[in-house]
Amino acid sequence: MNKPKVHFIGIGGIGTSALARWFLNSGHQVSGSDISSSEITNSLKKEGVKIFIGHRSRNLPESVDLVIHSAAIPKNNPELIKARESGAPVKLYSEALGELSKKYKTIAVSGAHGKSTTTALLSLVLIKAGFDPTVIIGTKLKEFGDNNFRNGKSRYLVLEADEYHKSFLNYSPFAAVITNIDREHLDYYKNLTVIKNVFLKFIKNVLPGGILILNKEDKKILSLKNKIKKITRENDLKAYWYGKNEKIKKIIQIPGEHNISNASAVYTLSKTLDIKDKIIFNALSKYRGAWRRMEHRGQLKIKNCKLKIDVYDDYAHHPTEIKATLSAFRQKYPRSKIICVFQPHQEERLKALFVDFIKSFDDADNLILLDIYKVKGREKVSQNNAKNAISKSPSLSKKLAISIKTHLKHAKNAKKRPFRGYLTPNGVFPINYSKSLVKDLKTTINSLITDSPKNGIIVMMGAGDIYKLTDDLIK
Repeated sequence: MNKPKVHFIGIGGIGTSALARWFLNSGHQVSGSDISSSEITNSLKKEGVKIFIGHRSRNLPESVDLVIHSAAIPKNNPELIKARESGAPVKLYSEALGELSKKYKTIAVSGAHGKSTTTALLSLVLIKAGFDPTVIIGTKLKEFGDNNFRNGKSRYLVLEADEYHKSFLNYSPFAAVITNIDREHLDYYKNLTVIKNVFLKFIKNVLPGGILILNKEDKKILSLKNKIKKITRENDLKAYWYGKNEKIKKIIQIPGEHNISNASAVYTLSKTLDIKDKIIFNALSKYRGAWRRMEHRGQLKIKNCKLKIDVYDDYAHHPTEIKATLSAFRQKYPRSKIICVFQPHQEERLKALFVDFIKSFDDADNLILLDIYKVKGREKVSQNNAKNAISKSPSLSKKLAISIKTHLKHAKNAKKRPFRGYLTPNGVFPINYSKSLVKDLKTTINSLITDSPKNGIIVMMGAGDIYKLTDDLIK
């Protein structure tokens, strides 16, 4: 009997690749294409997925049963055009995942920030409690064999529910978590009011009699309290409001107030499922983090001395996330010099949140600003750049560096801390993209460490391809 054929356009994405793994584990013949090879496409290839690098109409299999594409794929993609012409069913990633969610008892974890960590923590608690869930998550977990997918045997599905492009409105969960609401994805959403209304629609999607877990410490969620009450009453939902749990503060191993909040959401939901405290705390206490979430990657040897300093990699790319992550590193390393290397992600985000970005790096001692990582399909790019999948823009990044320096010069309450200094105008360094970027970066870091020979760490930060630079740095 022939296996059903499923083809993914944009298979290298963290979400699409997880769904591809679900189809692969369900006995389908899976193929997919992406603009460039990556760790993800290489892993999928080893697992048995037929991978194509580059988008061509001939990549589409004969008699394909289903074609799934990411939201980043344009309408003029040759594979997408051929799929539509052939009459094959074509679905967005979020639509396909939405249909899948109806087959399970689904728990959807949403919010502007903290989705991946909360999904990871919840999954580990459910596994420990014997729920054996299937999991689709927007990061890679060591507990899943450095994977973004877990194939469970029960009817439970835990998925990370993204609000971008209103994706999460396709899901039909019996339980939903909202960690926070923020001004994010402003290339798609007009303003915060629109974002809040989309989250209210998401709440309406929770199945009647279902569970809603809400962060009472998030002002933007709290501002919707009366509207949420109305929805819960009309749809017979049970709403549970959580705050930071002091017991969790004592047992959780990952630093940061935001992670205590994430774990508290998991605790609250777990209690609604009658999971005992002992099991919850045991699972939470063993969690050590995920891919690109305060991830320790290795060490950089400092030139002309015996010193080696730790290098971390983090996905933070929004001002709220940057503040929370650097604050967590400061909590973990109160006496160390923190050198933050930040690659802004998406020009439209930087423009919309420019003032917030200026004030986001105070917990670093030094800030090295790279050029903006621009993604085709989410930028207002010129015709000259339209053919490039990705481009880097130095001008706005330089403007950010200048604005941060100006802000620091006029800051009345500069953050002074015991045993260390604080971010100053002289501590901000813009570096342009060039063939010698790795060399330039190492030279700058060397000078910063040798000028102040004390314990230090490097935090490589951003949602673009900065992780590749991290690889080069620690070679």
